[in-house]
Amino acid sequence: MDAIFLSAGVPDPRRGPEYAATADTVAITAAVSALVYVTLGRRPLIWGGHPAITPMIWVIAEDLDLDYGRWVGLYQSRHFKDQFPQDNARFGNVTLTDDIAGDRAQSLLHMRRRMFSEHRFAAAVFIGGMSGIIDEYDLFRELQPEAAIIPVVSTGGATIEVGKRLDAFAPDLADDPDYVALFHRHLGISARERRFDTPDAQPRAIEARYWRPPE
Repeated sequence: MDAIFLSAGVPDPRRGPEYAATADTVAITAAVSALVYVTLGRRPLIWGGHPAITPMIWVIAEDLDLDYGRWVGLYQSRHFKDQFPQDNARFGNVTLTDDIAGDRAQSLLHMRRRMFSEHRFAAAVFIGGMSGIIDEYDLFRELQPEAAIIPVVSTGGATIEVGKRLDAFAPDLADDPDYVALFHRHLGISARERRFDTPDAQPRAIEARYWRPPE
């Protein structure tokens, strides 16, 4: 089953003021929440650890009655071991990649190459973020050329630049705030598709219990 890659971040005004100026943090949170809601139990979701995004994913995943550890894959470079969010420990399948000579850029490149080489992806979703979003877009296009690119431009940040690098993107990615419906359309996942405990079997079908997408 092909995975979905998530590239997302909340821009820091001190490190990326140009990205923070256009970012909509409410939209970023809503879009990440909606993506997890649409995919979890239906498609594997892979992302590189981010201190603002990983806790969001865990909160939503916790409200779905399934073994989310079998449906999500979190990659984290040992270069950032002192900055790992505590939520990392709640995911049972964190892949730690090597710190390359203490170099931040090389360590991130190594992590991303592994992430994009160890899975087959149906699509990559870009939400908010800073320059790392653009780096991930460039490498993803190189290593996964057949996968769909879905820049949620309405969330702002570096995702706006990703949209500019494409020949074209669907208008609803810039102006539709109903992110649940948006991801159902663009990922080709029916709202009626059942959720399952594991991606390699089909035991009891399950449904979301408590979490609902933001109004």
